[in-house]
Amino acid sequence: MGHSHSHTGHDHAGGHGHSHAPADFGSAFAIGVVLNTGFVIVEATFGFISGSMALVADAGHNLSDVLGLLIAWGASVAAKKPPSDRFTYGLKSSTILAAFANAMLLLVAIGAILIETIDRLIDPVEPEGWTMIWVAGIGIVINTATALMFMRGRKHDLNIRGAFLHMAADALVSVGVVIAGLAILWTGAIVIDPIVSLVIVGVIAWGTWGLLKDSVKMGLLAVPDSVDDTEVRTYLRGLPGVEAVHDLHIWPMSTTETALTAHLVMPGGHPGDAFLRETSHELEHHHAIGHVTLQVETTFEDCRDDCA
Repeated sequence: MGHSHSHTGHDHAGGHGHSHAPADFGSAFAIGVVLNTGFVIVEATFGFISGSMALVADAGHNLSDVLGLLIAWGASVAAKKPPSDRFTYGLKSSTILAAFANAMLLLVAIGAILIETIDRLIDPVEPEGWTMIWVAGIGIVINTATALMFMRGRKHDLNIRGAFLHMAADALVSVGVVIAGLAILWTGAIVIDPIVSLVIVGVIAWGTWGLLKDSVKMGLLAVPDSVDDTEVRTYLRGLPGVEAVHDLHIWPMSTTETALTAHLVMPGGHPGDAFLRETSHELEHHHAIGHVTLQVETTFEDCRDDCA
């Protein structure tokens, strides 16, 4: 009995024009890429010169972060492209692919660092403690500054959260390298260097697991963590004139936008556009769902088991 689409982000059905489109972090990405690329070159060079595996490990991680920033940056630009005949949602879901690609990139970095660390445990080389301290100290400043540029977007965008967490973790890892350098100067125990490298691997793996898990869930179109599907169903069932709800689907269109489709059984007939606009408004502002499609039916003929 009619198919009504209220797409509030673009005001297709008189919605409120409130959009959850990703914020523009172009300048943050550009600055972050330049700073971290320069630091990777410096850190890797001094790591090999000084014989510090902790510095080399951190440089490898920072290199993966540079590539990750480039991937996330590209996806954020692609997500703003307008829809086309072929890609009717545009390229919004590229941000989900970018988050997954970043997680896989980090897994590769973990494997490479782990292999080098094990080799250094077997064949230890005495690193230069002061070199570790000064170079890692620069890393603390650069990584902290980069992380702060992404802080405001970390709660609403998995793509941006990945960038923030990587930079914040790098800052903490650099702190660990400084501590290792001081410990080596104090005790002379060179085994501290590869041990710190193992700790670095653990920190990276911890952050990577969360990013990988969330990106896979989004890729499989799971209901976003920010949405309670039970509350949404209860809300729809409680609307005036609604006898039942079926074919309710909630999924992420991108790392910042969520869509919903549902069939509402309303024996009293179509409630009108005002009903659809108000329902879409509530779903967007109280359940963070910005793209709503509602199909109104007057009988239970098309219902399946979930319409009970």
